[in-house]
Order: sequence, then C-alpha cells, then structure tokens
Amino acid sequence: MGINVLLLYPNTYGMNMLPPAIALFSALLKREGHRVELFDATYYTMEYGIDSDGTKMEFLNVVPYDMESRGIKRRTTHWRDDLRSQVSDFKPDLIAMSTTEDMWNLGGMLLDGIADFIKADRIPVMVGGVFATFAPHLVIQHPLVDIVCKGEGENALIDLCQRIEMGQDYGDVTNLWVKRKDGTVAKNTVSKPVDINTLPMIDVSLFEDARLYRPMAGKVYRMLPVETARGCPYKCSFCNSPNQITFYKESANENFFRKKRMDLIHDELVHLKEKLNIEYCYFWADTFLALSPSEFDEFCEMYQDIRLPFWIQTRPETITDYKVKRLAEVGLHRISFGIEHGNEEFRAKHLMRQFKNADIIERLKIPNKYGVPYSVNNITGFPHETRELAMDTVELNRNIASANQNIYSFTPFHGTPLRKLCEDMGLIDPETITQCLTDKPTLTLPGYSVEDIQGLKKCFALYVKFPKNRWKDIRRAEADNPEGNRIFAELRQEYLEKYMPALTEGEGENPNVADLEYGAA
Repeated sequence: MGINVLLLYPNTYGMNMLPPAIALFSALLKREGHRVELFDATYYTMEYGIDSDGTKMEFLNVVPYDMESRGIKRRTTHWRDDLRSQVSDFKPDLIAMSTTEDMWNLGGMLLDGIADFIKADRIPVMVGGVFATFAPHLVIQHPLVDIVCKGEGENALIDLCQRIEMGQDYGDVTNLWVKRKDGTVAKNTVSKPVDINTLPMIDVSLFEDARLYRPMAGKVYRMLPVETARGCPYKCSFCNSPNQITFYKESANENFFRKKRMDLIHDELVHLKEKLNIEYCYFWADTFLALSPSEFDEFCEMYQDIRLPFWIQTRPETITDYKVKRLAEVGLHRISFGIEHGNEEFRAKHLMRQFKNADIIERLKIPNKYGVPYSVNNITGFPHETRELAMDTVELNRNIASANQNIYSFTPFHGTPLRKLCEDMGLIDPETITQCLTDKPTLTLPGYSVEDIQGLKKCFALYVKFPKNRWKDIRRAEADNPEGNRIFAELRQEYLEKYMPALTEGEGENPNVADLEYGAA
C-alpha cells in the first residue's frame, strides 16, 4: 500500500529555518500510507548564491553566533553523490519539490543531477510553492518537470499520489498543470483553500536534528516555526499576499486569509515542547497581530502554560501598550517590524502602506517600555525611488530606538504587484527569474544607480547611528575601491566598539523572503 515519495528542498546554508510546508506534506503523505524521504540541500556547500564559496557574510548589526557549538557543520560529501545514492536506494514513484523563486535555479540543479534516473524510470516530477503558483509557465518549461502545482498543494498532492498508486491518469487533478506526452499542458481548475484546522501536526522526523536549530540574537536555539494563520489581510505591493487573495477569489471564490484555532496551536506547542524539546517558538505569520481583541486575549491565555521565548513579525500600527505588555508577560522575546521605507508619500503611493512616520515613532517606543528588543526591516531599490528618497529611510530609522535596523535590495518576485509594475516600466523582462541571494540589486533604476544602492546598504547602519557630521566620511566609505574600503573598515571598527554591545542579531530573513517563502504550502 502507498507509494514512495521523495521530497526535494533546494536551500542554502544560512537559511536555517525548517520549512513547515515540507514537514506538513510529510505528515499528510504518511497519514495516507505513503513512504516519504527527504533530500534537504541546506547543509551542503552549493555552487549557488552569495554563500557559494562556503564563507559566512558579516553584517554590521549581526551578533556573531556559533552553529558548531551545537554540533552543526556543513556536510563534507557532495550533494550530487548523496542525492543520486538516495534516489537509487529509495526508488521514488514521485519526486515533489517545493521552491521559492530565488531557489528555483538551485532546484533545477538538483533535478539535473538525477536526470538519468528520472528519464530511465520515468519518475514524474512535481514542483510547487509560491513561484510555481505565479510563474507556472516558467516552471513547466524545465524538461524534467511534468507537473506544476498552482496554489496550495495539500489536497493536490494527496490526490496525485492516489492516482499514481492506482495506476490511473492524473491529468485532471485540480490545482495542477500537467504536461502531456505531446508537449501540451493540461491546466486544471483550482479548488478552494484547504481548511488549515483539519491538517495534522508537522512531521520533522525526515529532517536531520541540526535543522531544528536557528540563530537568534547571537545564540543558537532549538527552534521550530508554528503556523497561526495563512495569508495576510494587508495589501503591500512588494509581497505576494495581495495576489494570493486575488488568485483564490477569482479561481475559487474563496478567501485565502485563514486563522488557525487556538486549541490546535496549543496542542502543537505542547507537542513541540514536550516531545521535541523545543527551546524557542518562531511564529510564522506575515502579520502576527492581525488578530481580533478576543483572539489576542485567547492567545495570551493559551500561551501562559507554554512560557517559551518567542518571536513574531508584525506592523507598527498593530501594536498597543496593552498588547506588548501582555505578550511580554507570557514570553515575547523579540519582534520584527516591517517599515520598508521612510518617506510617507512614497510608502503610501507605491508600497500601499498608509501610516504616518510620527505614529511609527510613537508606536515603536512601546516595546522599549517593556524591555522587548526589536528589529526594523527596510528595503531600497524600488521602482520610482531615488537616492534622496532612500535617505528618508535613514532619517526615520534615526528616530527609532530599535535593537537593530536592516536594509535590503528590493527583489521583484513573480506574484507581487510591484513585479508587474517593473515589467510594465521595462525594468525587468517577464521571463527573468529573480534571486535575493546576491549582493547586487536586481533593477537598474534611472536616477538611483546600482552603485548607490549597494553603497547605502553597506553603510546604512553607520548613517543611522553616527552623528551627521560624520556623514561625509560615510559617503566616501560607500565606494567600492581601496580608499572607500579602507574608510569603511575604520568606521566599521568604531561602530562595533561603540554600538555592537547594544545590538542583537536581526531575527527575520530578507523581508522579501519572509513575506513570500511560505505564502503557499
């Protein structure tokens, strides 16, 4: 009974959070009687992205941490050899891969590494995730990919496996694009979103124990993500959530944003704490505090007997004195706030974030009142942005007493409203597959050069913390030349001596990633 399903997870070292979608698929498949194995690329040295040379990038506002103190090291074997050996031994009836856009090319590398097995044994290959949902036409072009999942994959994967087990045609399974023998593609209808309150607890048994650890504030914790909601009610133009809502409204006339019942969250937390010895909870919700007053109080009551430190990400306008006080009482350890840009008009017009700077500054005094450290996430390199507008982001961050402040290059992922704008403006080709795992901006903007974007990112923390009479030297330090690098090294050392003791590691991933990575299972 059942079939053999090999799950592939293309990922690079440094992106340590265990993927809840993979763990959920494992639980679902095993519940249906299927045998499941996983190939996780995380701890291999991959020839991919900024980490391809095996070195660890250093940031001004990141407290050093030591993964090896927990016995976590890179694998010394080659990923291709290990993957081929696993496929040879396991003999999968289906290969299923979940990938984000920035990891898609790496996923293609994994498939190419086992191409001869796939062709010889005619193993169907299915790809899902946010990128597959919003760019299925690009994913299906890969010669080894037979099936693409648009939207959530829980029901589609179960139906597909049942058809394969029964030897039946699966060309009409909902949510799937299926490549026919003649090269044409069957594009099936999309079913309504899954009821997240009927799903089993995640199964982490497929992952090596090292994948349960993640750095936070300079310390490495045994940590797992916990889903409290799926989707987001907000309309940020750099995130895929608005298009997820539109996609499900148009395809299935259903609302994509759903919340999980508190009693189920409680049961999962108890299981993670008592059975898996979790030390820290990472609540994976785009906007954790998108809760009604009654739901918020229910969470606090529920969490009182868990008492593990936890992290959340939310928006400044969602916090109040009461909420931060209550959360701090039950274990809130850190918060990540998405501000994204410091110019009110630009933020409202282009990013769909309607909130005043003065209100942001006042709201973000509240966590300090209760001793809750927080980070502020910012993005630069948006279409229509200039260097002058970007400096408004510096100015806003100078008025916020955050534990640390991050800034990243905007990445126009498929499925985000700003991606369509970039294509319409001729800033990016519709076929371009973007990556955030690079040190260079994706877009070349008129009036805001790639060099200016890179320079501001490099020196952002210096501009925020140092007095303005030092800005002339900081501007010189932006240059990627011997003099600029020398000045930056001197300023960096001064920064570390003066400010690093008060800073802690940024807990969120790149905000482009954090908003998108698990937007669809």
